[in-house]
Amino acid sequence: MTGKVRGFGLGASIALTLCSAMLWGVAHLAAERRKTGLALMAAYVLMLAGVLTVFTAFSANLLSLAVQPRWLTVLTVALVVIALAWTGVIVWSFLLVRPDRSDTVGRFLTTTLAVALCALVLAPTAYATRLAYLSRDVVNSLFPATTGSSPVVAQDPFNGADRVNFLLLGADAAPGRPGVRTDSMTVASVDTETGATVLFGLPRNLQQVQLPEGPAKARFPYGFTGSGPGTPGLLNEVFQYAEDNPDMVPGVERGKRGPALLKQTISDILGITVDHYAMVDMKGFAEIIDAMGGVKVTIKEPIVYGRHREGLLAAGTRKLSGQEALWYGRSRTDSDDYVRMGRQKCLLNAVAKQADPMTVLNSFERLAAATKRAISTDLPQNLLPAVVDLSQKVKSAKIRSLSFVPPLITTADPDWYLIRRKVSQALDEQSAAKPATAAHTPAETQSPDDPVNLDATCG
Repeated sequence: MTGKVRGFGLGASIALTLCSAMLWGVAHLAAERRKTGLALMAAYVLMLAGVLTVFTAFSANLLSLAVQPRWLTVLTVALVVIALAWTGVIVWSFLLVRPDRSDTVGRFLTTTLAVALCALVLAPTAYATRLAYLSRDVVNSLFPATTGSSPVVAQDPFNGADRVNFLLLGADAAPGRPGVRTDSMTVASVDTETGATVLFGLPRNLQQVQLPEGPAKARFPYGFTGSGPGTPGLLNEVFQYAEDNPDMVPGVERGKRGPALLKQTISDILGITVDHYAMVDMKGFAEIIDAMGGVKVTIKEPIVYGRHREGLLAAGTRKLSGQEALWYGRSRTDSDDYVRMGRQKCLLNAVAKQADPMTVLNSFERLAAATKRAISTDLPQNLLPAVVDLSQKVKSAKIRSLSFVPPLITTADPDWYLIRRKVSQALDEQSAAKPATAAHTPAETQSPDDPVNLDATCG
């Protein structure tokens, strides 16, 4: 062995070490270790075939696997094993073909090359392992753990439902006001087959809100009036009221009472079942946008922002920072709640469209940290793969919006029957238009009574 090992010059040693890093076994064949060399080549080919199979045949499920802690652990272990095997082959090959000990310069150069090749293999693995760890941490922190079979193999993760309804909440706290108020409330009703979505916007200042049957209805039989004379009794107070009054939702722990009561309340208002909720703290939302590198929106009219009118978002298409996006969705200066609701939906639409995989990957660590601080949800872990798949359909489908604001709805005295009828009508129209979704034109939905195409409205 030693004779063969020392029989290679500098050029041959460098070439064989490089070749062995790209195709296992080359150095072993050159050193006349044919069986070992052929075995390493076969293992390398099988490994590449496996990786290519995963990234081709199962490419559609990769994002789904990325939100499953078990699979993330498997991926991490597999990456570490491959990386260690690869570096082991590089070192082994180097030892077989390194120059003679008397060639000090040659040994130094080939040793440096071997170390660099090992680093080239280990660095991406360390980065991928870090991403996998952060993903597991985010999933385990945000989404409640569940038991049962994985929806990756389930035939129907939504249990036969034609649509699944998500309540999207924007929570905002203010100085001198304890707790949070859900100033932004939107139900996204998503077709489970096509991803076609209708956003139903509920203004924060809906009054006389009818609460669901049970202790809540018993306390407010004629509609929600809040904590007393000092509160107006608006829809955006229901969440915090439930959190502060455990008897409103008996048996439900703190942190879940608000979502439970608000989900049921909004289900009754719209006449559809709200399946899950996700709540975003508005300041945390700004951090998420900064982590994405900003979000591009089209501003139709200049928007004044700041408590003392210290800023202006000029009209035009521009990329907003997190703070600017926060004011874009929050400002009511020279406008009102209803204009703000429209901008909030445009902002959500823009973030959904622009959060592509490369953007997420490039700023993953910042996004993970911001997401953990900003978002709470009751979406279970075992449903995540199906929701990820559905989100890909949503990104390529039409998103339409219907907001229950004046003149359609009088917030001080809402027509609950009209709201439910409009919701049913919007969903029926979208279902009937399935075969012709691509041919839908924005002009069909521009009246105040009908859903608006967000792609057209938001520019």
